[in-house]
Amino acid sequence: MKYLGLADALEQDIQAGIIAAGDRLPPQRSIAEALGVDLTTVTRAFNEAHRRGLIEAQIGRGTFVRDYSSERTSKARPAALDLSMNIPCQPEGVDFRQLMPKGVAAVLANGKGLLNLHYQDSAGAEPDRQAATRWLKQRIENADFDRIVVAAGAQSALFSICELLLSRGDVIAAGEFTYPGLKAVAAQMRLVIDPIAMDGEGLLPEDFERSCRTRPPKFLYVIPNIDNPTAATMPEPRRAAIVEIARRCGVMIVEDDPYGPLLEGPSRTFADLMPEATWHISTLSKCATPALRVAYVLVPKAAHALQLASVTRAMILMAPPLMSALASSWIIDGTLAEVTAAIRRETLTRQILASSLLSAFDRSANMFGHHLWLRLPSGQRADDLVEAAVRAGLLIVPSSTFAVGKCTTEAVRISLGVASDRSELEDGLNQLAGLVTQPALLARVIV
Repeated sequence: MKYLGLADALEQDIQAGIIAAGDRLPPQRSIAEALGVDLTTVTRAFNEAHRRGLIEAQIGRGTFVRDYSSERTSKARPAALDLSMNIPCQPEGVDFRQLMPKGVAAVLANGKGLLNLHYQDSAGAEPDRQAATRWLKQRIENADFDRIVVAAGAQSALFSICELLLSRGDVIAAGEFTYPGLKAVAAQMRLVIDPIAMDGEGLLPEDFERSCRTRPPKFLYVIPNIDNPTAATMPEPRRAAIVEIARRCGVMIVEDDPYGPLLEGPSRTFADLMPEATWHISTLSKCATPALRVAYVLVPKAAHALQLASVTRAMILMAPPLMSALASSWIIDGTLAEVTAAIRRETLTRQILASSLLSAFDRSANMFGHHLWLRLPSGQRADDLVEAAVRAGLLIVPSSTFAVGKCTTEAVRISLGVASDRSELEDGLNQLAGLVTQPALLARVIV
């Protein structure tokens, strides 16, 4: 991954003496522009470098290469608690160290199991698409086999859709705060994102209509359930209003729904409300584990599935066959449903814990989601809080990472899944609450 490559390069330069202890590093945004990468990539690289003990942030001054010459800094530092990575928690009773090898062994032991070690159709092997159909029909009434493509994760699916539908300079509409993966695709393909205003229920239909009228987008990108990062779940009347505008203006919808399987009785999907023009992405990363690298794309027409498969063939050839087969096995034998239910229970417990510890703050969350959106008190800056959190051994993500254009809200996304247990999470959230309630710790030095 790019961010690991950047962290490795920084470590090598430090070891080679190219960068000396105590040297100040350029601002993250400047590094991103110089290297032509997304700001999120640089932020993750800095977080990884901090975790390795290579750098340290000093509020009001910047980020510096750590100096281990003194006794104070030579002492080992504990690894940072990652509240930045939005992955499902490890629920009690589910041990992936046993579950995955056992599942792989069962897949290979099947009469035709070794076929899962061969090359597959770029749209996905037929048994995997059949399993995907079965899984998607739990939430999407019209999910048809011939309109489903198996992808190597949601990010790969999103890039493939954009590659198929868009050209350089095209406009897409998305929330004013949106998934950084979309921003990365837009930067890579030289696309324009028109930000749509949001409230506590998600995208504002009237601002989407403004976009369609003034800068007609090729498609609208939306995370309707437990939005990343704002945690908003769009109610069905608003979904219907968005669909009415999209139909009238001839705009397609790309529906990214990683969190839908975690909800109990979610609203109807855009894929059901506007099947003729919706590209639906559903991944197993948030309801099982990102290690599978399996997602399913439901496209408007069977012909689109063939077209999308041709893009997949050119990019990565196919989704990982063995992991796809494992996912199919889990769908069929009920393991996936059990894992998702266990993750849902653990997530609910962690959200209740977070709600009690952060009750004094302005925040948004869904009790079945892996993250929450914490808006800071007036006068505080998210970037300052992030720096202070790093010094305290916590990793969080500022609102600027998700902003399309100018960032108008000082907030941070806090993810609850990486913490190894509830006790560790409680300690981290208590530390974070202490930082927010003590503005002096966030003050910037002005000279």
